[in-house]
Amino acid sequence: MSRIAPTLDRLKADGRTALIPYVTAGFPQADVTPELMLAMAEAGADIIELGVPFSDPSADGPVIQQAGERALALGVGLAQVLGMVRDFRRTNNATPVVLMGYANPVERYDIKHGAGAFIRDAAAAGVDGVLIVDYPPEECEDFSAKLRAAGLDLIFLLAPTSTERRMQQIQKVASGYVYYVSLKGVTGAGNLDVDAVAAMLPRIRQHVSLPLGVGFGIRDAATAQAIGAVADAVVIGSRIIQLLGDQPRERVAPVAAEFLRNIRTALDS
Repeated sequence: MSRIAPTLDRLKADGRTALIPYVTAGFPQADVTPELMLAMAEAGADIIELGVPFSDPSADGPVIQQAGERALALGVGLAQVLGMVRDFRRTNNATPVVLMGYANPVERYDIKHGAGAFIRDAAAAGVDGVLIVDYPPEECEDFSAKLRAAGLDLIFLLAPTSTERRMQQIQKVASGYVYYVSLKGVTGAGNLDVDAVAAMLPRIRQHVSLPLGVGFGIRDAATAQAIGAVADAVVIGSRIIQLLGDQPRERVAPVAAEFLRNIRTALDS
């Protein structure tokens, strides 16, 4: 069993909303990620989503695309990302870590290291869940079963355009939580419509029993607080990437921590 369900169960029992920051592994410097993850956890992150750099991230907007390109240029691939998680686990064995990315790096990893190597090595590194944007739920029953056998969760995205049939398919294979994409389009796009999110989540809950996290468009304490009133978790990515992009190495972790402390305070108020 991963760390995700116990973490979310504890927060629910305490009447609190989970805070899930997203950062691209290897950004803005190749060696800063474990330190950044530790700082985010200490600042109140309940789960950390760690983006696996990929050259064609179809669901990501310009901010996260550029972060991935920068990390790739620094030599950061899936093997290095797993190493970052191992480094993080030397100090923090409590905060769940979810790898978010695309099918190509996972499948290339298995080609290079042998069938099943990704699941084996992710579990050994201390990963708790994976969110693979371009894996449709109807094709994931076997993959989901193998992940669960290794103690990992398979997390899926839902969107404003998702049908009831898609929600039901995701309920069959997902575990951990489900990530509701609050906007049509890519990460960092558009303005968040809190009322639309509040109207959609009950519809999803008719078909999905897992906790619901909401992301895309949450940029500050006010929007986080508004979403936190209706969701089980808030996910913040593009805004953190923007804040970190121009920081010298010694400022990366402190800047992220300060931002997240403000969000954590708003969620708990």
